[in-house]
Amino acid sequence: MAASLCLLVVFSPPALARKAPKPSGFEATLPVAPAEQSPAGGAIFNVTTGYAPLYAGTRAARVGDPLTILLIETTTASKSVSSKSQKGGGASITPPTAGILSFLNPNALKASSTSSFNGQGNAAQTSSLNSTLSVTIAEVRSNGTALVKGEKKMLVSQGDEWVRFSGIVRLSDIDAENQIASTRVADARIEYTGKGALMRSSRQGWLGQFFNMISPF
Repeated sequence: MAASLCLLVVFSPPALARKAPKPSGFEATLPVAPAEQSPAGGAIFNVTTGYAPLYAGTRAARVGDPLTILLIETTTASKSVSSKSQKGGGASITPPTAGILSFLNPNALKASSTSSFNGQGNAAQTSSLNSTLSVTIAEVRSNGTALVKGEKKMLVSQGDEWVRFSGIVRLSDIDAENQIASTRVADARIEYTGKGALMRSSRQGWLGQFFNMISPF
């Protein structure tokens, strides 16, 4: 009975394996609960009833307010390395024409060596990401900046795709449409990934990874 239980645990299918926990830090932030309203004092103006200044309007500025991040990311990197070396040398000995060493052949006493090396390496990488993502303000700081975070998940026929974003924005950089470019976000963290049939087909199998790991070439 114990042996059967061990075999069941070892050879259980991947579907029964425990799923990896979802990355934290990208959940939407709810607004702060409104404070209890004080009894009406007879005045028309009340700051607790959703007051917004004329110069700010409905621009996001409080915890829980949504805003749109314009993902405009383009990265281009290239590197080129070239190395070349060459070395040569020679030596010769002329034996005497008379005496006990006169039998030596001058051509047999010549030696030379030459070595050369030429190596080149090139690397280039280009990545681009253009999209929009709505996030919420998670924290408002005293210096006029705010921490924003959020995610967008899409369910397609061949798997799931999601975009996660977090970073620090300056509230004054948010435009009248509650938008800000990702290039103006500090400490930005962007994740664009997915899972499913398409993602699995683009990855190398485990056996191929094993042979690449032990291959000396």
